Amino acid sequence: MLTGAQIRMARAYLKWSAKELAQKAGVGYSTIQRMELEDGVPAASAKNVQAVQHALENAGVSFSTASDTISVAVSRRQ
Repeated sequence: MLTGAQIRMARAYLKWSAKELAQKAGVGYSTIQRMELEDGVPAASAKNVQAVQHALENAGVSFSTASDTISVAVSRRQ
């Protein structure tokens, strides 16, 4: 499951504002703010978490939560 820390890391790498991510994911700006407050799994609807994850993945980001590691990987930009 996507975490708030991963959202922050991915957004920072992409140099997207929270408003930009909200627009790309089709969720409210305040939803992004709340999701990013949590280091762990955000207290948001599964639909909103999935929308945010898909928006970031469409920009080339991939996520891993293997064992105790939380990571964000990105495809090299062309």
